[in-house]
Amino acid sequence: MGQAITVVDAFTDTPFSGNPAAVCVLARPTTEAWMRAVAAEMNLSETAFLVPRDDGDHDLRWFTRTSEVDLCGHATLASAHVLGGSRRFHTRSGVLAGAAGEGGTLVLDLPATRVAPVADPPDWAAALGLPPGRIVGVWGGEGGWVLAEAASPADVRRLVPDMAAIEALGGYVLVVAAPGERPGLDSVCRLFAPNVGIPEDPVTGAAHCVIAPWLAERTGRTEFAGEQASARGGRVEMRVAGDRVFLTGHAVTVWEGVLCADPPPA
Repeated sequence: MGQAITVVDAFTDTPFSGNPAAVCVLARPTTEAWMRAVAAEMNLSETAFLVPRDDGDHDLRWFTRTSEVDLCGHATLASAHVLGGSRRFHTRSGVLAGAAGEGGTLVLDLPATRVAPVADPPDWAAALGLPPGRIVGVWGGEGGWVLAEAASPADVRRLVPDMAAIEALGGYVLVVAAPGERPGLDSVCRLFAPNVGIPEDPVTGAAHCVIAPWLAERTGRTEFAGEQASARGGRVEMRVAGDRVFLTGHAVTVWEGVLCADPPPA
């Protein structure tokens, strides 16, 4: 019969922008090898695999082209879009939720990732193709997250990363960010994770779970708007509430299909 699969552009309301994620809603658990093979075949930054639970929730796992990851915001948004309604997901990062917001948006309830200053960081400016001194601070957090603050949004937009150099510096998920340069925009960022098969991610929900608490500590505010300045681009609304971050964005289905290779039983 085949396995249905849907590709959704997340954090955008315009097809062929934002961040594409593939979503497989399975009837029952399958093997990790099959999920890895499908994710590699899809060749997107993440593919989400959902299995319904007896309590009405879903188990959710995310795979990049090469690795399973602990948290993926855009593929969770895509999953909530495909399933519709208010949904709860059981994941390696705990229980997450997605619900309808205003104006056709979706709101995700995700864990905050807090970072602390790094005293003697690697030379991220050189790895990012920026002149010396254009990275003005570096923060690190759990799960290998690194946030490098650029001197200006223009630096974020113009940087030309050396993926081999970033990969050589370790198993990092590197967010490069700066405060926004115009009213209504609080941050501009880009994300690089070549060690897990993502050279540059177009729009990253999990990155904004790092940026939102970072901005909150600086400003005392709790609500922000961020732009991810990749080639595809996208906008993410953020709200910090204790140890949670609520992300708001749009999602749009791009295509639906059927995998001819049926998932084997786990």
